[in-house]
Amino acid sequence: MFQAKFRKYTLQFRRPAGTSRGVLLSKESYFIFLSEDKIPGITGVGECSVLKGLSPDDRPGLEAKVEYVCRNLSEIWENREETLAEWPAIEAGVEMALADLKTGGNRLLFPSDFTSEKKSIPINGLIWMGKPDEMLRQIDEKISDGFRVIKMKIGAIEFEEELKLIRYIRSRRSTKEISIRLDANGAFSTDEALEKLKRLADFEIHSIEQPIRQGQIEVMAGLCSRTPVPIALDEELIGITKASDKIRLLESIRPQYIILKPSLLGGFEASSEWIRLAGAAGVGWWVTSALESNVGLNAIAQWTATLKNDLPQGLGTGGLFTNNFPSPLVVKSGSLHYHLQDQWDLSAIS
Repeated sequence: MFQAKFRKYTLQFRRPAGTSRGVLLSKESYFIFLSEDKIPGITGVGECSVLKGLSPDDRPGLEAKVEYVCRNLSEIWENREETLAEWPAIEAGVEMALADLKTGGNRLLFPSDFTSEKKSIPINGLIWMGKPDEMLRQIDEKISDGFRVIKMKIGAIEFEEELKLIRYIRSRRSTKEISIRLDANGAFSTDEALEKLKRLADFEIHSIEQPIRQGQIEVMAGLCSRTPVPIALDEELIGITKASDKIRLLESIRPQYIILKPSLLGGFEASSEWIRLAGAAGVGWWVTSALESNVGLNAIAQWTATLKNDLPQGLGTGGLFTNNFPSPLVVKSGSLHYHLQDQWDLSAIS
């Protein structure tokens, strides 16, 4: 028999985090603490990470739903395809807590060469939107920190200014030294998207996430068939839970990549299904965190390390918050490392 409780916690950004959908100053997470009668003294912890305006869970009744799930976890989890399909962050958080519980409750969910310090995970360095001079400062920081992949969010300032920033990166480092990823968060209009993609192609961009807003299947399919810059679907995957619908989306749009965010897709099992279907369709993929605390980031990174994908992943968000939890996760020279000697401290939510 499971016993579960939760704690709400607000993460504070070190600096305003700009996206095409607005500026983030804080974000909320719900932490689930899970124990079981047959393994006393051990508690698994999972994070339900909610992004305002993007997560399907971001709606009235969220906290009441988390409380209800904790009270009725055994029954709900047995029928999670029906009970949690519309609450992917909660499903992901419960899945994390269960995995942690089963492996001893010490935040070591998926042992691998990553957790034994034999390998690190290459990651992209994220450039948040802001004033051009602030974005330039971020770019210089990421280059100095040794990142070989820079991901820049675009769509909030003038396109010509964004081109100047990309040109600046290329003036500092060649395509052999640094790859550039872009994330438009659906900011391009349908009538301008292809022309903008053509202009971006001059800089040998690795990929661009969600150039137009999700839900425009035919337009996105046309872009993916004609684009000079590989397109990665991100928001387009949110809310699609049935395998048949996933297959239909991949076959209809035929993107070059998909981006997997377990907190937005319903956890690891749901994300693994996307990976399997993408492989069958010849679509590439990588994993990105969705502004989780180190609890969620740790689980996602450990899971990612078991997937044997050599592409740089989007797992560098642990340092964004002033009140994150001390953990074994360390970003160094453009990679995420796991330092066994560093201890967890979850006293802020205990």
